Amino acid sequence: MRAFFESWLPSAPTANRREQLRASAGALLGIMLTALLSHALLHNTHAAIFLVAPIGASSVLLFALPGSPLAQPWSVVGGNVVSGLAGTACVHWFGDSLPLPALAGLACGGAIAAMFVTRCLHPPGGAVALTTVIGGPAVHAAGYEFVLMTVMADSILLVLMAITYNNLTGRSYPHVQQNAHANPHATKDAVPTVRLGFKPEDLDAVLQQHNQVLDISRDDLESLFMQTEQRAYQRRFGIINCADIMSRDIVSAEFGTGLEVAWQEMRKHHVVCLPVLNRARRIIGIVTQTDFLNHGGLDSYGGIRQQLQGFLRKSGVTHTEKAEVVGQIMTHHPTTARVDTPIVDLVPLMADSGFHHIPIVDEEQRFVGLVTQSDLVAALYESRFAEAAT
Repeated sequence: MRAFFESWLPSAPTANRREQLRASAGALLGIMLTALLSHALLHNTHAAIFLVAPIGASSVLLFALPGSPLAQPWSVVGGNVVSGLAGTACVHWFGDSLPLPALAGLACGGAIAAMFVTRCLHPPGGAVALTTVIGGPAVHAAGYEFVLMTVMADSILLVLMAITYNNLTGRSYPHVQQNAHANPHATKDAVPTVRLGFKPEDLDAVLQQHNQVLDISRDDLESLFMQTEQRAYQRRFGIINCADIMSRDIVSAEFGTGLEVAWQEMRKHHVVCLPVLNRARRIIGIVTQTDFLNHGGLDSYGGIRQQLQGFLRKSGVTHTEKAEVVGQIMTHHPTTARVDTPIVDLVPLMADSGFHHIPIVDEEQRFVGLVTQSDLVAALYESRFAEAAT
């Protein structure tokens, strides 16, 4: 009997205590500020209603599940307003001819249908529709004004609060649907990580077969699958960290290193990039051969040798718009990894995003090495070779 009842219990939340507190504080501030602003805007209106109960349900989605498709701005504002209009229309058209239970069911069913059509499915919208039916004389007297003023104002204000709070507390909102597999070379080839394993079309086929609304965006779901594959690979073949494969004796530059000096260093050591470090050996940028070509205007091969020599040569004047040092052409804030980062985490960066080299930093964010695509390929080959040998 105990096992039977335990099977009905939901699984434990995956969000840690800090995230739970973040969401709770967001709802507290969001509802409080929405109520204050809505009251200031609507207290003299005909309905004299400035806050509706379904907004509380919207706050749960906006602050606890900001990545959910059901919590995006159009879902919240559109879902609540469309549902309110559907419920109000039912009251006006059938309020005198249908009993309350039938009218309530018709309002909620019509609201869901309307939200599907307008692509703004939002669960609290059902509560908004029901409110228009059982809200009492004040709501019935206000009619469409209740929806187009109170419900809309509450929804817009709460969304604005969610945008501000979520982004200030480290949660990107609104959630922008990303193409996780855009080819950085702008060709029709699939990126390397989806040439083996499950493909996006596999996920689309399964979702179509599942045929249910999921409370997670498609790109987030695909990202979770990809991360799961990476963890499964780590468990099967062992964890190899960046510290195990990185190159440590790396030629580097400083912000003020002259362009000609940096170029000669790259040619001397047969490398295509130089990490740019400050005096504390923290990485502030990275300069590559591509940076030299782009900033030197070397987009054609005609006279490229003369153009490059002119670009590298110092101008000889104190004030010039011409780039003179590495810091003027480097890529700022490059993507880095820590020494304890598993190398499988670098695969999407190098295979899909087009990174050819990842600077490695220690726990104090000091530069300690570099992992290149060659290092990664060799490590993955050796790990599979060792596994096959056993």
